[in-house]
Parts: sequence; C-alpha cells; structure tokens
Amino acid sequence: MGKKELLRRYIIFAFGLLFNSFGVAFVTKASLGTSPISSIPYSLSLILTRLTMGNWTIFYSVLLTLLQWAILKKNAKKAELVLQMIVSVAFGYLIDFSMFLLQAVQPQVYIVKIVLLLIGCVIIAFGAYLEVVGDVVMLPGDAFVRAITKVTQKDYGVVRVISDVSMAVIAAILCLVFLHKLIGVREGTIIAALVVGTFVKVFSSRLKPLTAWLLAGLDTKN
Repeated sequence: MGKKELLRRYIIFAFGLLFNSFGVAFVTKASLGTSPISSIPYSLSLILTRLTMGNWTIFYSVLLTLLQWAILKKNAKKAELVLQMIVSVAFGYLIDFSMFLLQAVQPQVYIVKIVLLLIGCVIIAFGAYLEVVGDVVMLPGDAFVRAITKVTQKDYGVVRVISDVSMAVIAAILCLVFLHKLIGVREGTIIAALVVGTFVKVFSSRLKPLTAWLLAGLDTKN
C-alpha cells in the first residue's frame, strides 16, 4: 500500500471517527440510554462523575485492547493493538468534544427524544460506513468481537449480538447497584442495537458511487 493510498484511507477513517463520536453524543443526549458499546463508559461517567464519558471510553477501550491481546496471544498483532489504543484516545476526546457542542440540547418531549435518538443512530451508522471504507484500523469494541470470533470460530453476527447484550447487562447492573435506577441502559439502547447495523447496510449498498469516489485511484501505483 503506497503512502498516498494510506493517507487517504486514514483521512476517510478520521472522518468516520468524527461522525461516530457525534452520533454517540446525539444518542446519549436523547436521554433514552446510549448505544450498547458506549453503555458501560456512559454508566461509569454517571457513577464516578470526576471522569467524563470520553475518559471512561478511553479506559474501557484500552481494556478491550488488552483483552484482545490475552485472547489472541501469539496471534495478536502488537502494532495493530497499539494503533487501536491511539485511536481510542482520539475517539474519547472526540466524544467529549461532541458532548460539549451539544450541551445545550436537553430534550423534554418524548417524541423529540426518539427523533434525536434516530438521528444519532444514522450518524453513527454513517461513521461506521466511512470506517469500513477506510479499512485501516478497527475500534477496540469491534476488534474485540473479531478476536472472539477468530478464537471460537463462531459467526461474527452472533458474537456481536452476545457482546452487545453482555455490555448492556453489565451497564444496567452498574446503574442499578450504584444509582438505583436505569439511566445508561434504556429503550434507546435496544433501538440503537437494532437499527445501527441496518443503517450501515443501507449506506454500504446505496452509497456505492460515494464509496467509488472516496477510493478513486487507490488501485493505481502511488
């Protein structure tokens, strides 16, 4: 892979990360829970408020990266794991930046919360689509599922569902034990789990001209 191609792919991925972080912020601001992958960091930020959601996202992502190392053992690619940690730091700060920009958004009407939630899901899906197009590195949450898939030889989709459900359950337990109510995990978490993947598929199938334009010339020598 030439330098020009690698640079373009990283730029595409960076925009994907930016959209993803804004999507997470929109979903969180809907106050109906957050996405499964963000449910544990969000719940922890509500319990231990000295650290932001972005801070907890960084710590949680590093943990998932270390778990990949433990799961894959000799098959783990250290350079890729280090890159995931770097991306995790960027993603955490982008989430905090997005939450800061949306700090004035405080929906009170339920239907408005649903609309905000769905907007966030669409933005997350578009970000995920760009990350797939960039194809340079995976976020630790996705890479963790991939690692389990490689070791267990199970279907990625099945493992992803189990992973999402497990994270949501852990976040729910944390909220019930420490806050005595469900905040980080609500109907929005379920909706996000159900619709984001569908939106990603729609973008991948409907935006083929955009994909071709983004990757134009990458099959040539740089």
